[in-house]
Amino acid sequence: MKRFIVQMKKTQKNQVFGIVICIAFIALSCNKEEGQETKPISTSINKILPLGASRVEGNRPEYESFRYELWKDLTENGWTFDFIGTQSDEANYPSFNSLDFDIDHEGNGGWTSAEILQALPNNLEETGAPDIVLFSSPGGNDALLGLPYDEAIENINSIIDLLQNANPNITIIIELMAPGHSNMMTPELTTYFQQLHQGVVTICEEQSATNSLVVEVDMSTGFSDAYLADDVHYNVAGADFIAQRYYTLLATLLE
Repeated sequence: MKRFIVQMKKTQKNQVFGIVICIAFIALSCNKEEGQETKPISTSINKILPLGASRVEGNRPEYESFRYELWKDLTENGWTFDFIGTQSDEANYPSFNSLDFDIDHEGNGGWTSAEILQALPNNLEETGAPDIVLFSSPGGNDALLGLPYDEAIENINSIIDLLQNANPNITIIIELMAPGHSNMMTPELTTYFQQLHQGVVTICEEQSATNSLVVEVDMSTGFSDAYLADDVHYNVAGADFIAQRYYTLLATLLE
């Protein structure tokens, strides 16, 4: 009987060991599959990184990103380019000129400037350095959360430093961001947005170099509540408004 119990314990031990091996094998297989899904680094002459939070990400059908409208503008006018980023937009977008929408981007809903800064080194390692960055609504979520203005400016400067270190010849376009709905723009929030606009202009003046242009694009002037799907996100008309502002500037910068 004693011998039978010992043998039984050995059998159970072997079974447990076998289960552990199987689990480890499955985990390694999953990791391998995930590694295989990593996107190849783009070789386009115009690698464009849309960077920011939910206004970059979009969330169809609730609200729009400017990326689709901008992609159509660039495609229609014959530019060679590639949107890059670790994020992918799986919403339904109609094809245009027999082409499928380039879904890559670096927008993460709700992210503050600090969170964008923290994730950026790993993101750049995965995608490679962009040639052009579309920096959307910098500090927007910081403003909505009432985070310190000085910290937002410091983070924006650090983001630019990282991008320029990754590519000394990079062009960075930073938004003077569009306001939220007039119903939510309190005097305090309006002041914060205005400070960010002034801060971005100063950053562009100070961070631009001979081989690396840092330039603002005005998304605020002419923007109205009619362009919003909710308090802060674009509807189709708003996405097109933002895309047109980007395209007008990009057409002077693209190779």
